[in-house]
Amino acid sequence: MKARETIIKTVLILLFCILVALVAFILFKGWLGGSFDSFDTLKTYIASFGIWGPVVLAMIQTVQVVLPVLPGFTGCIVGGALFGPVVGFVVSYIGMCAGSIIAYYLARKYGIKLVSKLMNMERYRVWIDRINRSKSYTVFLAACIVLPAVPDDFLCFFSGLVDMPPKKYIPIILLGKPWCILAYCIFCNYFIP
Repeated sequence: MKARETIIKTVLILLFCILVALVAFILFKGWLGGSFDSFDTLKTYIASFGIWGPVVLAMIQTVQVVLPVLPGFTGCIVGGALFGPVVGFVVSYIGMCAGSIIAYYLARKYGIKLVSKLMNMERYRVWIDRINRSKSYTVFLAACIVLPAVPDDFLCFFSGLVDMPPKKYIPIILLGKPWCILAYCIFCNYFIP
């Protein structure tokens, strides 16, 4: 029985490593090709993957929270333009929620050393000051997650640093993220060709 568990664990680790390598390759290829330079280049790049386009966009949306490759709204607008508001919304929601949860757990596990490498420290100090002035960080976080155009990716890391419990953080992400994503997807469906 132990040998079987070891084999399953090894296979899962191998599959995870292949997935990470695939995501890295897709992002690196897109970055080298200038695909993240504008809405049009990103739209063309995602469309080039055919039926796999939604999966690629979800991966990009996940990674863009942790490593700011492009603003999150860019992926939402491209998703809405390529796949329509419903599919664009679902793809962006899955990707951005996954990225937000990954960022939170990375900050909890690796602390300020990692966060300082991923973020501009001047911006970090600004947000820490805002957080310290807020009477309720939970309400502050929820408001920032719901509102469009707020750089909430930073707050995903901060939530891990300030030891916000997962039972508070994850529901805020899952219930708050849809609103700004939906606004972007609907906006692009009516205003962007």
